[in-house]
Amino acid sequence: MQGPLPPADPANPADRAQFPVTDTPGPDLAEAVRQLKRASVLVVGDAMLDRYVYGQIKRISPEAPVPILGVEREVAMPGGAGNVVRNLTALGAAVAFLSVVGDDQAGADLTGLIGGQPGVEPWLLVQGGRATTTKTRFIASGQQVMRADHEIARPIHERLADRLVRIAADTVAATSVMVLSDYNKGVLSADVPARLIAAARAAGRRVVVDPKGHDYSRYAGADIITPNRAELAQATGLPVETEEEIVAAARALREAHGFGAVLVTRSEDGMTLLDGDTLHHFPAEAPEVHDVSGAGDTVVAVLAAGVAAGLALPLAARLANIAGGLVVGKVGTAVARENDLLEALTPERGTLRKVMRRASAAEQVERWRQRGWRVGFTNGCFDLLHPGHVHLLEQARSWCDRLVVGLNADSSVKRLKGPSRPIQPEAARAAVLASLSTVDLVTIFEEDTPVELIRLLRPDVLVKGADYTVAQVVGGELVQEWGGVVKLAELLPGNSTTATVARIRG
Repeated sequence: MQGPLPPADPANPADRAQFPVTDTPGPDLAEAVRQLKRASVLVVGDAMLDRYVYGQIKRISPEAPVPILGVEREVAMPGGAGNVVRNLTALGAAVAFLSVVGDDQAGADLTGLIGGQPGVEPWLLVQGGRATTTKTRFIASGQQVMRADHEIARPIHERLADRLVRIAADTVAATSVMVLSDYNKGVLSADVPARLIAAARAAGRRVVVDPKGHDYSRYAGADIITPNRAELAQATGLPVETEEEIVAAARALREAHGFGAVLVTRSEDGMTLLDGDTLHHFPAEAPEVHDVSGAGDTVVAVLAAGVAAGLALPLAARLANIAGGLVVGKVGTAVARENDLLEALTPERGTLRKVMRRASAAEQVERWRQRGWRVGFTNGCFDLLHPGHVHLLEQARSWCDRLVVGLNADSSVKRLKGPSRPIQPEAARAAVLASLSTVDLVTIFEEDTPVELIRLLRPDVLVKGADYTVAQVVGGELVQEWGGVVKLAELLPGNSTTATVARIRG
């Protein structure tokens, strides 16, 4: 291996010519986001199971001076390389996934979670006697109070490694990019990365590596490597405090191991991309940081999807930077969806940002809940907004900290109200509702009733008009089961959409 090269000095004209800082080209970013769904990616790496245990701490144990977490609910999702897969599927990309799990319940749970995602071809090999890496986070009032890890971080069996490489060599030709997601848990140990990179090279495919450890010779010849600032320092032994030092270290790393490009993630300082002899810097995009869990997985996923979809590397890195900024503003191990990216690129949409798809709405409600806010829910067609609607929404908002409105889709309204309805299409109805200060979020549902949406969002308060009884309110039983309440809002006499439509039509 070559020794580190002398650091480049951006103040030196010769060095500046060698590493020019360029502005990112400005094509239609929204169109670039839409192209990500065309990607097909092979992900190989360490899969984990991320568990989240949510609750409240209200007292200290009489057995020892430790807090008691009153558990309210538990959530499990793929972590590690599995989270890269989860981010890719959130973008609509097609994914093949190769990893190793143990013959334990966590391995079975993880296999089910991975296999349940759309567009995934899973190859989760099982090693007897191996514990599936599991990280359990205990969270109270939006704060992580403890994390418990269960794992065996030893190299996988040699025969299993041979099988993994054979499957990868057969699979990589059907995808556009290979991602190596290394969490140092044993899947990408010894010469496995080198053999995988060789297989990708033989198939004419590019390789993106999310590295771990200090020996980057294991990834020699990869097209793109994505260390963070600390990993870059560990791999090169060089200082990385200033931008100039980061560029020098990235240059040394690239030259030492034959990498095509180095993308350095720098937390609050954004990202630096050394692409051949060209330097690009992307300022941080996160307006607010809640949780950095899994942000690196999101960056790698969007970067790989962009490359697989044929985007220029600087453009793919720019989208990855935006996506990373989005997920650190979410609670837990989150993902960036196409709609999230499109909204981030169009801040001028104002109140229309309140209109969200179901999955994004669930994430937003979770963020509110983790802040200790009481979430309310009401639903309806809201075909022609009238004073009765406004009065109901004002009451609903007074009973909660944030109000979600479930809006019947056009197809649902037609089934419920007849072929002449709705008067206004769902996009227009959603926009009008989102413009109201009493409404914090609008999401559209296709079903005849909102029961599945209620089950997903788990509101604390469910609101309907007083022309119902509590027993008649759809989803009321569910809300009461998890400790919520059903509220009946008083009605304004003579105000109904049916009556209004009848008057308009004469």
